[in-house]
Amino acid sequence: MLYGNFNTENNCIIYLCQMILNYKNSTINYTVSGKGKTIVLLHGFLETLDMWNDLALILSKSNQVICVDLLGHGKTNCLGYIHSMDAMAEATFAVLDHLNVKKSHVIGHSMGGYVALAMAKMKPELFMGLCLMNSTFEADDEDKKAIRTRANEMAKTNFNNLVSMSFANLFSKESKVNYQSAYENALNIALKTTVQGYIAASEGMKIRPNYFHVFKTLKAKKLIIIGRKDPLINVEKIKTTIANTDISCEELSEGHMSHIENKSELSDILLRFVEK
Repeated sequence: MLYGNFNTENNCIIYLCQMILNYKNSTINYTVSGKGKTIVLLHGFLETLDMWNDLALILSKSNQVICVDLLGHGKTNCLGYIHSMDAMAEATFAVLDHLNVKKSHVIGHSMGGYVALAMAKMKPELFMGLCLMNSTFEADDEDKKAIRTRANEMAKTNFNNLVSMSFANLFSKESKVNYQSAYENALNIALKTTVQGYIAASEGMKIRPNYFHVFKTLKAKKLIIIGRKDPLINVEKIKTTIANTDISCEELSEGHMSHIENKSELSDILLRFVEK
């Protein structure tokens, strides 16, 4: 399926192709837009590739931008009841192999950052740059694992309330008012995730390892973007851990959803990241 977005700055239409790839007796949904060096955008938990619509339009002015619905999210089907980060990485590689992509920048939001790190562990030669956006290289601690386990049980009986409460905690009271339309749209998308997709991704995140060594030793540009009010990220711990490394850090004023809460600043940061 082909869509066109008019770019008033360059007086041109940027086409976005929505594609389906057959994969392991299932399908992967992805989009491709623009031409040039490749940028892969990976969404977070309970999100879809649609979260990147505005940023993809900006980045695809001079790049080929690929957005992927990760396993159990959006229009990509589930493959089981545990989607490890490695399994999500392999599904993403299937798309890139199909498109004959040999080198790429990869930008991952939240869970998408974990998937990007799994990709870097498996195929470091792919990477021109890796950006963790509102994400971390750390593994879940025992408290976080216990929270995920309880949430997975609740998902079986009270899914809508669970997702609504979890999603609300990602935004400050001010953000929910200031970005009400975007907040409601993101929540509606989250609620369309299947229970199986929720549980499989949650179980996969629960068993992921600490990826700091992978991130630190990757021979590519490296950036981590953190929100000062992000309830899911220990900002000071992240900054301390990456001190004296070649990992760059950008700190934004708001929370976990920088593509909504700090859209303008985020666009500038990512453009600089991929254009250097």
